[in-house]
Amino acid sequence: MPQPAAVVEQLETRLRPLSVAVAEAWWDASVRADEETERRRVEAELARSALLADADAFAEIEAARREADGADALVRRGLDVLRDAFLPHQVPEELRRRIVELEASVDARFNRHRGVVGGEEVDDNTIRRILRTSEDQAERLEAWEASKTVGAAVADDVRELARLRNQAAQKLGFRDFFALSLATSELDEARLFATLEELDRVTSRPFARWKGALDAGLAARFGSAEDELRPWHYDDPFFQEVPVAGGVELDGFFAGRDVVGLARETFDRLGLETASILARSDLQPRPGKSQHAFCIDVDREGDVRVLANVSDDRYWAETMLHELGHGVFDLGIDRSLPWLLRSTHLVTTEGIAILMDGLSGDAAWLERVVGMPAADAAALDGQLRAAAAAELALFTRWVLVMTSFERGLYADPEADHDARWWELVARYQGVRPPAERRAPDWAAKIHVAVAPVYYHTYLYGQLVAAQLRGALDRACGGLVDRPEAGTFLAERVFRPGESVRWDALLEAATGAPLGAADFARELEALSA
Repeated sequence: MPQPAAVVEQLETRLRPLSVAVAEAWWDASVRADEETERRRVEAELARSALLADADAFAEIEAARREADGADALVRRGLDVLRDAFLPHQVPEELRRRIVELEASVDARFNRHRGVVGGEEVDDNTIRRILRTSEDQAERLEAWEASKTVGAAVADDVRELARLRNQAAQKLGFRDFFALSLATSELDEARLFATLEELDRVTSRPFARWKGALDAGLAARFGSAEDELRPWHYDDPFFQEVPVAGGVELDGFFAGRDVVGLARETFDRLGLETASILARSDLQPRPGKSQHAFCIDVDREGDVRVLANVSDDRYWAETMLHELGHGVFDLGIDRSLPWLLRSTHLVTTEGIAILMDGLSGDAAWLERVVGMPAADAAALDGQLRAAAAAELALFTRWVLVMTSFERGLYADPEADHDARWWELVARYQGVRPPAERRAPDWAAKIHVAVAPVYYHTYLYGQLVAAQLRGALDRACGGLVDRPEAGTFLAERVFRPGESVRWDALLEAATGAPLGAADFARELEALSA
């Protein structure tokens, strides 16, 4: 029987080139969605999946874990990471292949799809612009409906993916794919839903008050009664972002500005390097390219890239801060760690990304980086804090929709999810469904299809970001323009990578286990 250290070393050597090939193929399929890039992505993912499905290798991992009590801490950690990576793939090859092929096909259709408004194909940026600015209710409705047409195009295959993922999970002894996903990502389902219930209680009343004021303003703007408001009266297709009417209008400060340059300068002032990331990135919109945004660490050796579709508005300023937050985390991991541990847990990387994107509504950042006059920034500070609290409450309600929906999707893929979706939206977001609507609007959210059982990590990320903000305020006096804050993050959060569990990393960095105290404190600004 190989020694635990040898098991980790051998499997890392085999896994490393396959993972790099998957990352490169996924990048290519995102920047140019066509049959060739889709084929190469499927081949790369199947090659990696074949290794992860190796039953003999998995047996070696399990045996090594049983013998690892006296092994080095990094070896024990590597075995835990390998176990979570290999376990979901211990299913028949035909089932694995079908899942990979169908995921790639759905993702490619999302990348190629464009809605139609006024007889012309439009991208997501155009739809967001219409929903932010148009006073024409017919145009708003058409744009909103255009944002949902991709759902109808992929819904049957997303249901099939849910069935196939469940089959895989149940072969491994799990209730369904939802339970498997949590169990292999160092998250406890009971704790997750206890946290969601707590945040539901904490946000329910302040959100209801804020949304009541928002709806009164929107009703006046559109000349309608409040009970006539529908999803297209809000500023984004899913009501997951604070509308201009419920926050602070900042797009004017970004018009004509280099939002990528502003994000780069933000990190430069913290002593966190982004030039190499941006040099490898693809940031401008074009046909056939993914309309979303992500950061990818291709090789865990420094090849970190961002895909985006930048426009000169606050949305993309926030998005670039977010994605570069992921990027500096990836670059900051200690390169002396084993390759296997030069990665980030989903919760901690989302926490850093959310910490950074919150600067787009921070008075100090707007003054010192964007160049807003100091008096104007000071005058807006209270409104900006209230808007940030509204964003926190609104996003929490949106995560409650997504997580509850996905739990139900995997509990019963055959249920009436078209109706369930709108029941959840009405319950948690207070948005009235369109009359008589029967459409798979849930399938228009790309995460349901190709990043399943992920959205709760954003909410955990919000908790992490709030806790880190509190720690940075105490230790460094804040974040903006403070190199000592960059050092704090680099040393306490980035360097360890996945050499420790995410919850242990956070507790060591902030001095306390994950909790909602800082989150609740930030939410108080909504009532101030």
